[in-house]
Amino acid sequence: MAPTSGNAYLRVVIDELYSMRILTLAADMPRAGRLAHPSATSEKVSRLCGSRVVVDLILKDGRVADFAQDVKACALGQAAAAILGAGVMGATVDEIRSGRNALHAMLKENGPAPEGRFADLAALEPVRDYPARHASTLLAFEAALEAAIAAERLGGRTSAAVPG
Repeated sequence: MAPTSGNAYLRVVIDELYSMRILTLAADMPRAGRLAHPSATSEKVSRLCGSRVVVDLILKDGRVADFAQDVKACALGQAAAAILGAGVMGATVDEIRSGRNALHAMLKENGPAPEGRFADLAALEPVRDYPARHASTLLAFEAALEAAIAAERLGGRTSAAVPG
């Protein structure tokens, strides 16, 4: 049976959004799990799709000293979380904020791909054309930034759970 135009469109969407690079990132989640005694924790949930990310981190001397994430998300959310997990150690709150802001701008404002510590987020550039996928793609960075800000306010003391 020959594919219909609807099937052809769906195949293009799937090929574009779920490239081998994105699937490879999603399959290898750095820093997966939870920390026993984090400086701060943040949970974010996408109302649209139900994706959920919980981030624990320890901030010492203004930098991420330890980090863990529990990610229940689609491949796009997992890929973004994998990029975060691979680059977050040693990051400052401002670097996490810059990564989140650059990802947000790339997806929602047609901005350039992020540079620096989180430059691999460029792999998620095709998500820009699919607004329904933006929230899950941003979740890990939103949670990490919220936890980092909370940890910074505490001066590295343990533990601040930030509601999602």
